[in-house]
Amino acid sequence: MQRQPKRYDNVPGGILVVDKPENQTSTQVVSKIKKALNARKVGHTGTLDPFATGIVICCINQATKLAQFFLEGDKTYEGVLHLGIDTDTQDKTGKIVYQKEPSCQISDIENVFSQFLGEIEQFPPVFSALKHKGIPLYQWARKGQPVQKPPRKVRIYELNIQDISLPFVRFDVRCSSGTYIRTLCSDIGRQLGCGGHLRDLCRTESCGYTIDEALTYDQISEQVLDGTLKSTIVPTSDALKKIPKIVATAAIKKQIQNGGALFRNNFSPEIVDQGNILQVVTSDNKLLAVLRWTAESDECNIVRLFSEKK
Repeated sequence: MQRQPKRYDNVPGGILVVDKPENQTSTQVVSKIKKALNARKVGHTGTLDPFATGIVICCINQATKLAQFFLEGDKTYEGVLHLGIDTDTQDKTGKIVYQKEPSCQISDIENVFSQFLGEIEQFPPVFSALKHKGIPLYQWARKGQPVQKPPRKVRIYELNIQDISLPFVRFDVRCSSGTYIRTLCSDIGRQLGCGGHLRDLCRTESCGYTIDEALTYDQISEQVLDGTLKSTIVPTSDALKKIPKIVATAAIKKQIQNGGALFRNNFSPEIVDQGNILQVVTSDNKLLAVLRWTAESDECNIVRLFSEKK
């Protein structure tokens, strides 16, 4: 990215949707955006492996409080499964640990793919950013002391084969948060009896944002130079596309600002029926709070509280 000719003195809170290139870490993306904007705080909303490309949502300043809601959101990917080779990392960056010529038929591949729809259990890869005793699993694995975490339940909403040209299978998948696509590829390869790993991956949708809305580094550099990058930031109050929003009444605003209790009957049935999480904004569309309630209680919990400043 080119050097910025002038710095922003007052960067608004919000999100920037970035199209991450290959061979960049999510942390490097954050560093570049923070430097480009001269922002106080920038954080990403879910790690994308260095070899993968696609959407990384960067939360800026006050919007870093929203990160957990993006982490919880569904994601969509396009990927390429390489059949016939298992690697220790379950992707193309790892060492080959098993190899067998794939002899499966197209119908076999289609049948196995269909078995992974719905709720499934995944063992997180031993090369991952999950931690054991405060240390990332990949560091344990690199020292020859791999740690296998217990299986986790994830959900595969859609899993579509786009093309089969053995040993490669191109596919797209829409899944819940916490799903490892490389583990999905490894499990499919194992089920087919020939092994497999993830060769290519692009995150094409995240929490309602598509790859078409994402900015490349070149586009960001251009907007830095012409001074328009600041206007590209999605405001905090508009960032959570998937969460219902209401305008606070004077009474609700006062309750939130004073830390008072809120209950379901403070809101209309139409709002309550939309889900267990809700955004509350002011009349001029400033985000006040994100609320959540459970089936066991009628009381709303304030998950995140915001000031009316930028």
